[in-house]
Formats: sequence, C-alpha cells, structure tokens
Amino acid sequence: MMKLRHVFPALLIIFLALPALAAGADAPAIDGRHLGLAWMVPFVGILLSIAILPLVTPSFWHHHFGKVSAAWATMIIVPFAVIHGVPSAVYEIIHLLLLDYIPFIVLLAALFTVTGGIHIKGNIHGSPSMNTALLAIGTVLAGWMGTTGASMLLIRPMIRANDDRGHKIHVFVFFIFLVSNIGGALTPLGDPPLFLGFLKGVGFFWTTEHLFAEMLVCAIVLLALFYAIDSYWYRKEGRKKPDPTPETPVRIEGGVNVILLAAIVGAVLASGTWTPGIHFTVFHVTLELQNVLRDLALVAICFLSLRLTSRASRVANGFSWGPMLEVAKLFAGIFITIAPALAILRAGKDGVLAPLVALVTGPDGQPNDIWYFWLSGILSSFLDNAPTYLVFFNLAGGDANLLMGPLASTLAAISCGAVFMGANSYIGNAPNFMVKAVVEESGIRMPSFFGYMAWSCGILLPLFVLLTLIFFR
Repeated sequence: MMKLRHVFPALLIIFLALPALAAGADAPAIDGRHLGLAWMVPFVGILLSIAILPLVTPSFWHHHFGKVSAAWATMIIVPFAVIHGVPSAVYEIIHLLLLDYIPFIVLLAALFTVTGGIHIKGNIHGSPSMNTALLAIGTVLAGWMGTTGASMLLIRPMIRANDDRGHKIHVFVFFIFLVSNIGGALTPLGDPPLFLGFLKGVGFFWTTEHLFAEMLVCAIVLLALFYAIDSYWYRKEGRKKPDPTPETPVRIEGGVNVILLAAIVGAVLASGTWTPGIHFTVFHVTLELQNVLRDLALVAICFLSLRLTSRASRVANGFSWGPMLEVAKLFAGIFITIAPALAILRAGKDGVLAPLVALVTGPDGQPNDIWYFWLSGILSSFLDNAPTYLVFFNLAGGDANLLMGPLASTLAAISCGAVFMGANSYIGNAPNFMVKAVVEESGIRMPSFFGYMAWSCGILLPLFVLLTLIFFR
C-alpha cells in the first residue's frame, strides 16, 4: 500500500502529466462566485494543525508535519477534480506551482543557502544596547536584501550573542517583528507583496518614499519597547552563568556569498525591469522569459554558493536543510488550500465574502483606507501576504499610476497591511517560520502558535491602531 508521504508527490505528478487531456481549451480557472465557505475548511484545518499539533503531539508533528500538510492539500485537490473536473484541477495546480510556489521557494532557498554560507565569526555579548543595535541593523538590511535574507543572516549571531541569557524568548519575538517583517517595507526587494506591486508598475522607490514614515514609527516604537523589556530582564537575571561563547572580534567568513547575495538582488531586480516580451504557455499558464531566467539564475546561485563556500563555515553556522524543508512542505499545503479562499476574494461582491469586500468602499464610492489597511493586514496574518496584496490591489482598481497618484494613501494602506501584519502569526510571512525553526533547532523553545500571537496581539495591534490614527484616518 502506498505510504501517505508518497500521495502528495504522486498527485502532483499525475496532474502535471494530464495537460494533454485538456489541450486547446480555455483556461479552466476557479470561479470564486460558485464556491461556498466549505471550500475554506482545509485551509482552516492546516492552520489549526500548525497551531495545535506541535502543542498536543510534538513528537508526531516533528516526524509527520509533511504528511499532515499533504493530507489537507489532498482534501482540496481530489474533491475539486471530482466536482469541477480534472482540467480545472490541473490548471490550478500548475498555475500555483509555476507562478507562485516554485518562484517563492526558489527565492527563499537562494537566500537561505547564500546567507547560510556567510559566517559572522566571533561573538558579542547580548546586552540590551547590543541587541537593540542588531535589531535596528537587521531592520534596515531587510529592506534591501529581503526579510528572508536579513533574517537568515542575523538570526544565528543573535542566538550566539544571547546564549548566556536566561530570559531571551522576547529577543527572537521582536526579531520576527522587526527583521522578518517591518523592515521589509523599504523597497520592493524587501517583501514579496511589494515586489508584486513593482511588477504591476509601482515605482521602485515609491515604497521607500511613501512607506518610510510608517515603517519608521513602527521601528522606533518597537525598538524602544524592546530595549525597555530587555533591560528589565537583563538587570533581573544578572550574569548567573558564564557566557559559553565569550566575546571575540567579529569578522565575516564566506565573503563570496556577499557577492552572490548581490547577484540575487540583481536577478530579482532585472526580472522586474527587463521585459523582452518573450513568453510561452504551459497548459494555459503564461510564463515570461525574464521570470524563468530569474528562477534559473537563483538555482545556479544556490549551486555556486554550495560549491564555493567551505564546509567549515556552514558547520559553524549550524546550517542544515531542516528549516527550509519544513517551510517548503508546510507552504506547499498552504498554497494549495489557500486557492479557494483567494478565488472567493477575487469574486468580490459576487462571492460569499461579499460583505467583507464591501467594507473597503465608502458610501461615496471612494476607497476606505482604514478598512484596506486592516482587511489586507488581517488576511495577510494568516493567508499568504503576496496574493492577498494582489487581491486588494485589484479591488482598488489595479491601475498603478492611479494608485501611486490620487490613491497613494490607499496603496500605502494596502502595502502596510500586507507587510506589517505578516508579523501577527508564524504563518503570516515565510521568514517567521524559518526563524522559529532555526531558533528551535539551536535548542531554544519558542512560543507556541497561540503563545506567539499573545505577544503579537498585545504589542502589535495597539501599534497598528496608532498607525491608523496617524496615517489612515
């Protein structure tokens, strides 16, 4: 009997082999107008699994999280193929793989591999001032090398700096807040939603100009609060045990990866600025040459990094593929189960979530920036923030020139909601889960899904209310 771990890959292979059955037909995309709320049950199920199973059965989750993800995805694929037809199921799977999941995972893998080869040797003591400085540096770096790149570059030095601290969970929670999310608002390279906006015509430096004030307010408030909390615990615990990694001069090994990191940035930027107009179609899914070349370049950069980096540097970093595999398996399930939810949202006023969509339009027909900020943010807390951004981008008209001009406040609200509120849960943004996985792999127990949300609700929600009062009234 086929084991469960083989079911998901087998289904994908079958669906990828079926395009010839429907060749020549129109793209059989999901019509969200005809989907009920029941289609969102697997998505809710995978979220609850991620939230509850690590608490209830940690051993089972550690060994079988990939099977759980595959099972929820199968609950979407099989019924959809039976009810709506194999061609529609094939199209949606291939569409998700080629345009969303594969580029997403390839970029994450490239950043994970390259930053995993940059070893910041030496150690600094995690005092409140040093921790705050590291968080501030990471926040700035996130805007230019991506939240994933900055997170993977700095999380291990942050772990080493605080390895003698008794109370340090808050350090990594604020790390996720600032480095894995808030800092990504500086440029389109910082976070996937903003990069999608860049591909839709939003100027490269538009985000720097229009989101800088919002990002700065968030960063200042969070850094000040972190310093106060860290100082309290630092004074309370004192130096009860010697630092297992005493302070030593800091230097960087694996410098070739810095060049490769710049190559990643260049490849991503080129794919958004170079448009040769060459494209081809795979079962109704249009692939543009620049995007295919970008992904191939990122894969090549991964191999170069592995080839050119000494094994000693990666071992010193505690580098392993565990966190990347966890993200890949869980997000495979999330991407598939999210498809009906996004289709319902795309249906707008004709879908079952019409009351939710109607909130973003005021009585005068003008966009309601407050609701754009909060709805795009709340959905981005649990859905993938990149497609959620696109949904609200399109609800606001989808015209980049209009959104950068007269409706600039609306685009800023959508952008801030998608980027900032990705910090509200572990699954709001991929780097969140990767940081959690790396920290736990080092032997530090991170808060549970709901435990983390207790932190985010207590700290971030009041901050977002403040942003609303200042910027989106």
